[in-house]
This record gives sequence, C-alpha cells and structure tokens, in this order.
Amino acid sequence: MLPTTLDEAVSALTAVPAAVPVAGGTDLMADVNAGQLRPAALVGLGRVGGIRGWEYQDGHAVLGAGLTHARMCRPDFAALIPGLAAAARVAGPPQVRNAGTLGGNVVTGAPTGDALPVLAALEAALSIAGPGGAHREVPVSHLLAGVEMLQPGELVGHVRVPLLHAPQTFLKATGRTGPGRALASVAVVLDPVRRGVRCAVGAVAPMPLRPLEAERWIASLIDWEGGRGLPEGALTAFGEYVAMACIPDPPAEEAGGEPPVLPPAALHLRRTVATLSRRGLGRALA
Repeated sequence: MLPTTLDEAVSALTAVPAAVPVAGGTDLMADVNAGQLRPAALVGLGRVGGIRGWEYQDGHAVLGAGLTHARMCRPDFAALIPGLAAAARVAGPPQVRNAGTLGGNVVTGAPTGDALPVLAALEAALSIAGPGGAHREVPVSHLLAGVEMLQPGELVGHVRVPLLHAPQTFLKATGRTGPGRALASVAVVLDPVRRGVRCAVGAVAPMPLRPLEAERWIASLIDWEGGRGLPEGALTAFGEYVAMACIPDPPAEEAGGEPPVLPPAALHLRRTVATLSRRGLGRALA
C-alpha cells in the first residue's frame, strides 16, 4: 500500500490492523532480515506529502516525521536546530542517514536512537494523526516512557520543536571509531529566556533520562547577565552530578552490608556520561 496523504495512510492502517508502516525502514528491515518480524502487510510512507520537510509555526519548528537524517545535516536546518543536526551527523553511515527518518527514530524508540535525547532536552511534542481525521499532541517524553502509546491506526505526522535560538550540543560515545551505536549520549540545551539548562542522557536506559536537579543546580550558577560564566570546578561537578543521577550506586542492602560498589562496566559508563555532560555544557556555554 502506497498512500499519498497522511489520512490515506491512517485509513490503510485502520483497514488492515496487522499492517506495519514503513518510511526509511532502517530498523524495520533489520528486524525482518533477522527473522524477528513478519509483517502481514506494509504501508509505505515514502509518497506521503507534507511529512518530509519543515516549517515555522508559532515560535516552533514543525518537522515532518519523514524528515531524513541526511536532510537534518544540511546547513539551513543546522542553523535552526543545531542539536538535532549534530545528532543526525553521527546517526550512522551515509546509507542510514539517507534513509532513516526522524519519525522512525521516535516510534522505534530504541535506547540508542541519537535524536531521542535531543528531542527530550528540547521538550518536543508529537502531532499524531488517527482514524476519522482525529489529531492529538503528545510530549515526546510521554511516548518514549510508555505513558501514552500510539493507538491502532495512529501515525506520528510531525514533531513540534520550540525554537530557542540558543546553543545546543549533542555528544555520544561509541564502542568503535566512526558512526556507530551509542554507548552513551548527552544532549545539552540552553534556554536563556527562562535562564534554564536542559540535559538529557541517552542509551544508558530504555528512554532518555533528564537529571532535573542537576539542571536546576547548574542553571543557578550561570552568569546569565554576563558571559555565561561558571565558578571554577562547576563544569566537572555538573558532569558528576548528571552521571550519578543517571547511574546511581546500588542500594546498600544489595551489597550485604558492605559499601555498595558498581560493576566495572557501570563505573566506566558513569565516567563516560560525566565526561560527555561536562564537555556538552562547556561547549554550549563557550
């Protein structure tokens, strides 16, 4: 099935509940090839108009769910939402960036999805189309956390991102050189109007984690009126604060009365998150 509008795509999914929508197919086809998925039918979204570009609307960028990583790498988009552009550049090899889409990254919800921590830090929202012309908006964090799920026949049509016109960074660590799946990733977004810092950590949990206390603490130390300076040692402390919040020590009772100790792999991951958080905020403030 090859619909040409979002409503036609929703109708096709409603008519065949076992059908699976496919856009870039980078995750779907990997599951099919691995024998983990045998869809009864596919609804191709490649011809659906209006979901492969973006536009301005009420202080937001409305991004089509079919926007590819390659498109988000381009300079005009990077000037608009630099954090997403940075994530798109390291989303994988060229063939993945050319095919993979923003909506696919969200709906698949893989912990290593590079766009996810950026969308969480930006506090983006999803515009969801449903049967009968129904539309609703859901915070992206609610979908990723399983608080609100897509209902039968529903499709993510667009992603609404607030335009902050402020520094944004995205950094990730992989297990090998070059583009690859993240072991850990960190997005940092400054919000000078609200004098806030938003940080989201990806790949270390089933969904991006927001260390809210660390955000509030570091925002209170930034010289927002001057050059956005920080007291000495604050960057390092912020990295450690974020890492401890996302990868905490095990409960004391699990250690049988002994001081709780994380396994070496978890300690390495914590150090990685601390380094990424420190560098991400440092670059945003530079």
